[in-house]
Amino acid sequence: MVEIGYALSSEEHPPRDLVHHAQAAEAAGFTFALISDHFHPWIERQGHSPFVWSVIGAIAQATSRLRLGTGVTCPLIRYHPAIVAQAAATSALMPGRFFLGIGSGENLNEHIVGARWPSAPVRQGMLEEAVEIIRLLWDGGEHSHFGSYYTLDHARLYTLPAEPVPLYIAASGANAGELAGRVGDGLITTSPDESILTAFASTGGSKPRFGQLTVCWAADEPTARRTAHEWWPNAAVEGELSQELPLPRHFEQASKTVREEDIATTIVCGPDPERHRSAIQEFVNAGVDNVYVHQVGHDQAGFVEFYRREILPRF
Repeated sequence: MVEIGYALSSEEHPPRDLVHHAQAAEAAGFTFALISDHFHPWIERQGHSPFVWSVIGAIAQATSRLRLGTGVTCPLIRYHPAIVAQAAATSALMPGRFFLGIGSGENLNEHIVGARWPSAPVRQGMLEEAVEIIRLLWDGGEHSHFGSYYTLDHARLYTLPAEPVPLYIAASGANAGELAGRVGDGLITTSPDESILTAFASTGGSKPRFGQLTVCWAADEPTARRTAHEWWPNAAVEGELSQELPLPRHFEQASKTVREEDIATTIVCGPDPERHRSAIQEFVNAGVDNVYVHQVGHDQAGFVEFYRREILPRF
């Protein structure tokens, strides 16, 4: 059985709205949500990037059943892994409802502290060592660590979760998929790409798989296509470029030639329930058992009601 979740886009919405969206998603029947962790939005028009850990605390108090995780945070540069370990342990104040999603990040958010942006293989090594530190601190007790990338000096988390926090790793390629299976408790991906899922399965077996589907629901398809083009043109900035560009204006420049029809081939646009169901089924057929849906733009209420009525009952 597949579970359907909801994507909370920190880049598009202020913190109070994100809390309200989480409440609405829970009431509609979404069983889980992932919230993005950004310092910058992808483009200026999106206009937001609240501190995710504060928003998580608010959502924890405003909901009672919704499982919530970071989708995803980067424990490499902007945050030291020890800080992510502490933040996640505190966020587990919602017992059994919080999970930590981590990845190797984007220059967009990490360059702000003035550190060099490493190459992809180095980031993978940093991510693996970060997982080691996070798990070490979650085990309790005082720990030191002197590794290739990080130092931990006699650190101890005094506020620990009552039960282990699941740690899921994001992957956009086969190497990251293999790492997610080997050291993570599950996978997070934005594509039903066979190479990623096969690599993950080779080391992760039957661990949970989460897939993000981006859509733009509206009352008619032209409105949906226009909204997707205005608010999420960065969908056309794929591959390494999406991890390398440092500023929102660079994503705007990179997507300047993107047309409405180009975005419509990347994002499911419009009110046809069959298209939404088919896109979800594509993830399911690839072996993803938790699909969470990102609605582009401000009409979150219309989207939630559409999914409550037309999509969730089918899954």
